Amino acid sequence: MGIPFTPETVEAAYRRGIFPMSDPDTGWISWYHPRKRAMIPLDAFHVSKSLARRIRKQDFEVTYDAAFEQVMRACASRESTWISEEFIDVYGELHRQGKAHSVEVWIGGELAGGTYGVHLGAAFFAESKFHRVTDMSKVALASLAGKLRAGGFRLLEVQYLTPHLAQFGAIEVPDRTYTAILAEALEGCGRW
Repeated sequence: MGIPFTPETVEAAYRRGIFPMSDPDTGWISWYHPRKRAMIPLDAFHVSKSLARRIRKQDFEVTYDAAFEQVMRACASRESTWISEEFIDVYGELHRQGKAHSVEVWIGGELAGGTYGVHLGAAFFAESKFHRVTDMSKVALASLAGKLRAGGFRLLEVQYLTPHLAQFGAIEVPDRTYTAILAEALEGCGRW
């Protein structure tokens, strides 16, 4: 729609409840403002018994912001993806500005899973996650939720409700509700 794709326009879009995605075939960037939005209430994040057992094993290491571009590229490494090189450049700049973050899960020094997203105020907009080892994207998401809770965040937005995200307690709210929650979260100050 002729909107330049820059860190500034991306930040402004998130502040208005809008997010971008690139068309996997054409590379064109579209901006989305769904009528319903998915979020995971941080005080109700659900960890299944099997995931809790996996986490207790502690046979992995979790880091934050140690490999942002690697996480983005791993999330993009699939048959069809909306994460283009342009996205990696723009979100990489947001990361350098302290407005985008990653969670990495390592096993034996190898990146086994992770997630990334945008951080504005006390809101975190989760973008994508990946795993190379079973359950490691779930470990990344659980680690993210714990960090956000500890940092006083008020919103973990996950765009669209899926059965996979529902298992963590994700809910879908109408745009009007989301807009109010977003406005309150943007006024806050989440500590990453």
